[in-house]
Amino acid sequence: MVLIRKILTHWTVAFLTLALLVFLRVQDNGLVETARLKSFDYLQSTDPITVSEDIIVVEIDEASIEMNGQWPWSRDKIADLIWTLREQGAGIIILPILFAEEDRDNQDMALAQALVQNGVIIAQVGTTQTNKNAVPRGVAKIGDPIPWLFQWPGMLGPIELLGLNADGVGVINIAPEIDGVVRRVPLIMTVGEETYPAMAIEMIRVAVGDPSYQIKAGEAGVIAVRVPGYDTIYTDQHARIWLRWNKEFETVSMADDLSVVAGKTVVIGLTAEGLANTIASPSGTQYAHTPIAVSLQTIINGDNIQRTDLADMYELAYLLLLGLMLIVASRFLHFLIVGGTIIVLGVGTVYGATYLYTNYLMLFDFSWPLATILLVGLHAVFNRFVSEFMQKQQIKKQFGGYASPTVVKMLQENPELIKEGIKKEVSICFSDLRGFTPLGESFGDDVKGLTEVMNGYMDAITQPVLDADGMIIKYIGDASMHIHNAPIDDDEHPKTAVQTGLNMLKAVEKFNKKITAEGRPAVGMGAGINTGLGYIGEMGSTQRHSYDVLGDAVSTTARLESSCKAYGVLLIVGPETVRRTNDDFFYLKLDDLAVKGKTIGLEIYTVLDSAYPGDKLTHNQMHKLYSGQKFKDAVKLCKKLKGKFDGQMDKYYDMWIERCEYMNTQKLPKNWNGVFIATTK
Repeated sequence: MVLIRKILTHWTVAFLTLALLVFLRVQDNGLVETARLKSFDYLQSTDPITVSEDIIVVEIDEASIEMNGQWPWSRDKIADLIWTLREQGAGIIILPILFAEEDRDNQDMALAQALVQNGVIIAQVGTTQTNKNAVPRGVAKIGDPIPWLFQWPGMLGPIELLGLNADGVGVINIAPEIDGVVRRVPLIMTVGEETYPAMAIEMIRVAVGDPSYQIKAGEAGVIAVRVPGYDTIYTDQHARIWLRWNKEFETVSMADDLSVVAGKTVVIGLTAEGLANTIASPSGTQYAHTPIAVSLQTIINGDNIQRTDLADMYELAYLLLLGLMLIVASRFLHFLIVGGTIIVLGVGTVYGATYLYTNYLMLFDFSWPLATILLVGLHAVFNRFVSEFMQKQQIKKQFGGYASPTVVKMLQENPELIKEGIKKEVSICFSDLRGFTPLGESFGDDVKGLTEVMNGYMDAITQPVLDADGMIIKYIGDASMHIHNAPIDDDEHPKTAVQTGLNMLKAVEKFNKKITAEGRPAVGMGAGINTGLGYIGEMGSTQRHSYDVLGDAVSTTARLESSCKAYGVLLIVGPETVRRTNDDFFYLKLDDLAVKGKTIGLEIYTVLDSAYPGDKLTHNQMHKLYSGQKFKDAVKLCKKLKGKFDGQMDKYYDMWIERCEYMNTQKLPKNWNGVFIATTK
């Protein structure tokens, strides 16, 4: 049983899946062929051919029937149509109608006279039984193409009178693919050793004026078909060309003005309701005569689609390479990266096939490589997912008993943090509740109610952090600490941190509206924000761990938060954060502060959610006066500034007035730099 488990690993199943796909591709069964043909349909849809201006379809439609009577028409009427087209300057006329029986109105001679030297090609049909009045064409052979050509037991041609007088007779049979869709047409077919041309290639022969064809064949089948005096037409091994379908050819009703046919090859087609035959094409249902026009256009434009003899080998090699690459990648890369690789390879494969088609008219089957990418790739993703899930479960087992779910999840996503930790620049925020005592007193002995309100407060200030992809490090009573740029990278983390701080204040305002409506006193929040290096990782004892941040920047941020009350502001932002975001927010300098334990002063700032540029100039002038020991003048500006900034800074100016008055009584050294040294936290 253990041996079976070892054999049936996810890796083995992946290799077996790849082997099965390779086997099916080599067998080339109906499923594989259908998928390949559908991929070719997609490629053609990406680069539809431009409709040729040299070909026009003259439709025998409802209006034509109304004008000339019930179909089938007597052959003198068809002769009249030919003469009319000739008088209007038409080029070669393709008449894909089989005249296998004599006309009931004895008008065959009229049609024969119209056919003579008028460049008209009429139809013959390959059959399973009948062989009558067939009109073969001579073929000069290079190699032995006969075994590769489409074989018909018989060929039914026009009556002898018409067959002898028509400039050309072409086969109108089509060869649908396995799914019934017409994508290719054979240019040359056989009955025994006799060869018969399709309508389109017969038109080329008539146009050139040569009596025969040339066919080149190799060991793998037919290579090309050629009319002497015309360009070589490369085909598949069965002498077929791929049709480049387009939306519509230029058409005109036989009942309308036919002067538009001048100088153009004309294909006559039945489109009247109840008379028209249709075929399935990659671009939808088409009239039966349309493949003739499309194949003719493909030949004339010289842009027939190619598929090399080595295409199958290239596709198989590519399939193997993709499968092996995905299996190997899944052993070393995160399953999301493997998933991204699948998307890149899938898109790249389709794009590559599209590029080959649009630029070189080469058909590359992307369907089975794409199936390999999806099946083997998805299995690889699943395998990698299982592997990483087991790792995450191990981390949960190891840390779940003493770490919060948030920390556990983050460690699961970044297991390397557990082992090594990182040193990284982060933006840190400490926040603390203001006004807890009155709030607590309002609940009396209702501890449950107070707990619910406090949880609501913590939810309110936490949501902006989560919305900004910040990381809550810890809750300390009614205080919190969070960071930005770890574990999730944020290139603009100083900006994110400040905006999050402002959003937290807005969240507190919203929270206050709710509790004051319930008769509770409002609360406030003070926060310190700072940017600097931190040591981040799993920290603690062997019994209890937590995801934490250490460093001088952390302690500085805590001091900034604790200073909010002294300065009478809600947010205090450190200098590095301000330097990186000065163009994004409205800052006011508060002080040059040396926090407890420091002797070097930091420029600290508060941030407001609205701009007051004129008042800011006065504020900055006040600080210059203070630094210049002009304390009385600084007091005057403070008094002038009270009420400005919508009153948000009034407590600060009261504090600053008191400090200036105190400083004015002190004898300061000449080199005094204005730094205030804090003696408390």
